[in-house]
Amino acid sequence: MTMFAVIKTGGKQYKVAVDDVFDIEKIELEDGAAVTFDEVLAVGSDAGVTVGAPTVAGATVVAEVVEQTRGPKVISFKKRRRQNSKRKRGHRQLLTTVKITAINAA
Repeated sequence: MTMFAVIKTGGKQYKVAVDDVFDIEKIELEDGAAVTFDEVLAVGSDAGVTVGAPTVAGATVVAEVVEQTRGPKVISFKKRRRQNSKRKRGHRQLLTTVKITAINAA
């Protein structure tokens, strides 16, 4: 029986299952700490899918922080032709790698 959930964190939505490892927007926690996501938008299994309005009441997803990391460098380059005007800026997003340990449905 494969169970999945759709969670919302950092302004983004993620479809997750147990033992999934992925990057989310930075959360201020140490490596190995447990984090609970309360904004569960949907929970599904072989029996069916429960969709919340807007969230599923009583459902939580528990994850473990694997590491704090940074994303790839993104270059923002703007140039106005024939104006001798250009601007180059770099950015690396702060990320947290998490591993899903449990999905608790209501």
